[in-house]
Amino acid sequence: MSQLTNLARQLRPSGVGRRLLLRQGQLSRVLGAARTFTEAADPSEASHEQDIEQDIVRPREAWLFVDSIFPVRRGTFEFVVHCLFWTVYKHETFFSFRNTIGLAREETLLSRLATLLTAVKTHSFQVKSLEPRHKDGGVFVNFAYDPGASEDEALKTIVHELRASVVSHGGVPSWMGVPTGSVWLVKGKPWREDMNHYASPIVRISFEGPDVKDETLYNLLRPYGRILDIIPPTPAPAGTLRSATIIFRNARAAAIAHNTIHGLSIPPDASSATFTRLRTRYQQPIQAHAIRDYISGHPKIFLPVFIFLLGSLTYTIFDPVRVFMVEGKINDFFDIKEYRLYKWMRSNFFDRFSMSTETEQNLNLITVSAWKEREEAAGALERYLSDAPSTVTFVHGPQGSGKSRMISAMLKETKRKALIIDIDALASAGSDAALVSALAAQTGYWPVFTFLNSTNNLIDLASVGLIGQKAGLSTSLTDQLKDILEVVGTGLRGVNTSHRKQHQREVKEQHKAQLRIEEEAKVREKIREGIWHDPRLDCIAGNGVMSELGIGDELFSELDADVKPPVVATLAVNNGANEKPRRAEDSEAEDKKQASSDDLQAFEAMPIVILKGFDSRGSGSKREEILTVVSQWAAGLVTGRIAHVVVTSDNRENAKLLAKALPSKPLNQIVLSDADSASALSFVKQKLHDVEVEVDFTSQQTKYIERLGGRASDLESLVHKVRSGMTVEQAVDDIITRDVGELRKSAFGDDADDAKNLPWLREQAWAIMKQLSKHAEIPYHEVLMEFPFKGDEGPLREMEHAELIAINTQNGRPSSIKPGKPVYRYVFEKLVHDPIFQASQEITYNQKIIASNEVIVKACEEELMTLKEVEAGTSHWWGSRRAVSTRGEYLLRKMRAAVEKIEALEKQNAALKKTLAKIH
Repeated sequence: MSQLTNLARQLRPSGVGRRLLLRQGQLSRVLGAARTFTEAADPSEASHEQDIEQDIVRPREAWLFVDSIFPVRRGTFEFVVHCLFWTVYKHETFFSFRNTIGLAREETLLSRLATLLTAVKTHSFQVKSLEPRHKDGGVFVNFAYDPGASEDEALKTIVHELRASVVSHGGVPSWMGVPTGSVWLVKGKPWREDMNHYASPIVRISFEGPDVKDETLYNLLRPYGRILDIIPPTPAPAGTLRSATIIFRNARAAAIAHNTIHGLSIPPDASSATFTRLRTRYQQPIQAHAIRDYISGHPKIFLPVFIFLLGSLTYTIFDPVRVFMVEGKINDFFDIKEYRLYKWMRSNFFDRFSMSTETEQNLNLITVSAWKEREEAAGALERYLSDAPSTVTFVHGPQGSGKSRMISAMLKETKRKALIIDIDALASAGSDAALVSALAAQTGYWPVFTFLNSTNNLIDLASVGLIGQKAGLSTSLTDQLKDILEVVGTGLRGVNTSHRKQHQREVKEQHKAQLRIEEEAKVREKIREGIWHDPRLDCIAGNGVMSELGIGDELFSELDADVKPPVVATLAVNNGANEKPRRAEDSEAEDKKQASSDDLQAFEAMPIVILKGFDSRGSGSKREEILTVVSQWAAGLVTGRIAHVVVTSDNRENAKLLAKALPSKPLNQIVLSDADSASALSFVKQKLHDVEVEVDFTSQQTKYIERLGGRASDLESLVHKVRSGMTVEQAVDDIITRDVGELRKSAFGDDADDAKNLPWLREQAWAIMKQLSKHAEIPYHEVLMEFPFKGDEGPLREMEHAELIAINTQNGRPSSIKPGKPVYRYVFEKLVHDPIFQASQEITYNQKIIASNEVIVKACEEELMTLKEVEAGTSHWWGSRRAVSTRGEYLLRKMRAAVEKIEALEKQNAALKKTLAKIH
């Protein structure tokens, strides 16, 4: 053991030396136990070992390599085992699951190996140290021996005895428990390095000296394992060693060869007197950067193949998962509230201690009693959902008119599966990636890899430099939305199919249950008449005339029953005569009824797609792209009869995109308007009653409530203000004042620069508001033809989009204009009667009219000068002189009217400027 200590001290700076010191006590215990065993077995051998330990004869030393004790490591992160464990064990950081087992059993394996080796005493064999070689899966054994006459013969004998002893004791201990290793003599010098050189079936042998022939290498290496190929040396740069490549069948044989022949000196051939030293090193099957070099060298081949494989992976793996997730989103697979356990717990525990059920009933009462005006719209929507989807239903009405409430009530009543897509939420996304993520979240599309968009753009940029064109990995926002919606459409088709199959199964079960009931009724009738025979009794009592029950093997029939009265028999015969035609007619009617029921169930089983906030205002081109893609997708759903599509919007003008997507079919438009005064008052009373506020409205308060009209949002705001302690009059005035400030900013802008960004002119908005403050409704075409519109419908359409006004239609054409909300009439009135605001707007409005009339005056003056020249040139012709004078009189009248209007407006502006000069 002193020699082991000296060896460990010499190797102490290296990682191997530290390992020897750590294992010295362990090895001493193992060798001590082995010596005790051998002394008890053979006293002469024990005394011989003691003589060796006392250094009576100084033996020679050599090395053995025992393989397959530990698992062979193939890399720092083994790709065979994906489960990595972070641990620290003797300065080695990462180990896979196999290496963890080997390290856990290391002490046991080394103890068993030492016991097997110490049992051999040939040529004074003595184990001095065991050094595990975890990377190569083996153990280096340093031993001492007495060579005697011939050293080579002694080593061969020792190896032979060791192998025989190992085989006789069950083989070399292994981490798996399966003995597959053997003992090998190290012919060279052990290279106990701790670099990242891991085992590989390929070994590169470098020659320090002349090249070794292939036959010599084969004879030297074949005992370690099957050799697949030997690649002879190739020309090498000056100053580097020539090398041959040996390809073994497996990494175990390569590990044995690397650890046993490294540093061995052999003659290049049998006739050579010189020697060549062999240096071995593992070579990985895939060289470093080989894949990168191939990709950079063959981009035109690699990139199309890569794109094809990536697309195939997406279609074969991810798309089915996404379709399933979409179906789960629609069918509420992932909603805990839809599970029976949750419903049972809620009905038995939660609902008993809460008032939620009563509140929901009150809300339902409100919906039924306070909004009777929507019954027609709800009926039209119900008729659309109960028929085959041939077009899209477009539900439009101002904000607060109850579109969402009506659709929610319909879904709750019919219990139809619905997919809701909020266009406003998509358009408000800050980036394309956020928009795609929002759409995926709303539709249940998962998994979605939004981070790949930037990566694909970089790959396309790199491919332009490599092959001169884009690789096609990056896609536009429109294509991404189409891909998502296409998968969602597939999921909707799957939901439709599954619901139809479920309905068919329910129909079959009902039919079977009906047949079962009829059969049981027949059996009961036979039992009552005493003519029924149970064949199951034959297995117990037997059958035939000798049966204990006295029943033969023939069955009872109607002839065996008691004789019925003649009247009954006659009726039975008559009924039997008329039964066949009646059955045929009933069967045909039943088939038609069943077919009609199946069709109705098939339509009702279709999912519903609801597109909320279908509005083209704001967000620029992004919103237009979204609306275009969604419109085309919705048209495909209804034409393919995949789902019913309901689109909600605040304005009827937004239906144009849907009309383009369905050019051959008209849209099913449903209009929702504000409630009447009686319904609005009932709504406010019911809302206040729910919050325990009892109010008896006076006639004045009723008139104030009527100012708000039937807009639900304004009525709910009134309820909140009254609940907080305000009177009805104060609440209504506060709502009007708030709307005045909002309207002044949205219609006229904060300043002149802000007004330039408005899609209409200030004088156009002022002209509309001034007229609507006096009249509840004004003619559309009269406003369109007068100043300041002069036939331009664009500003009116933009005002309608901004909900400043509402344009009523009659027979498909615009007919009248009214305020965008009922309360806007009083808002317009208050805004117009604001003296400062009125003066500033009237001055601007008048200046526009003055400028227009001045243009008229100048035009008339120029034409009169022209007429004067014409009259001088045609003074001899009576007809020409009369035409000139008639035209001149017309121009003078027109110019006089324009001048009078200019004078009147300038006087009016002077008075208005005095108003502005006052401090208010």
